[in-house]
Amino acid sequence: MRIVVINHVTLDGVMQGPGRSDEDTRDGFTQGGWAAERAGDDAIGRAWGRRLSASSGYLLGRRTYQDVLGHWNTQDSPFRDALNNAPKFVASRSLTDPLPWPNSSLLSGDVPAAVAELKKTPGDDLHIMGSGALIRSLAPLGLIDEYLLCIHPLVLGAGHRLFPDGFSPAAFDVADVTPTASGVIIAGYNASATRSTWSGSRP
Repeated sequence: MRIVVINHVTLDGVMQGPGRSDEDTRDGFTQGGWAAERAGDDAIGRAWGRRLSASSGYLLGRRTYQDVLGHWNTQDSPFRDALNNAPKFVASRSLTDPLPWPNSSLLSGDVPAAVAELKKTPGDDLHIMGSGALIRSLAPLGLIDEYLLCIHPLVLGAGHRLFPDGFSPAAFDVADVTPTASGVIIAGYNASATRSTWSGSRP
């Protein structure tokens, strides 16, 4: 199966706290909830719905797992049952079994090796949401196959970015680009089949 990152980001690459003001205030971040105004765009809903309806489940870091499931399990929302029923693979060095939410499997120890084994399993895509630290641990090893990004027309100037300084250089093939009425660009990027890193020269 493939590993696909599906996230909201700003023009300057910030992925921190898109949904709620109190979602992620690490390092004094005060601009949480920046994606909420546009996240209800029908085009975004269709794009995410197509992907997540044909999914083998979620691959999540500890913080995202606790936040997402903790939030939606307090809400009267269809997301609650959908998330609880979906298989979830959770990368963590601090959590222990049994995990608190249904259909959750703990990946501990050598997480990249465990993910590499998961990729050998036949099935639909596994989706990573949030989980910046997990993405940074998998990407340099070529374990992420695609990024499906909703790029919002905002510059925040602060916050944790999807590709921070020091991220391993990489090249991608553009799979699809869809502009939406709200100004969000839905863009799919596949890991390049011919070149894993940018060489600094023209192709």
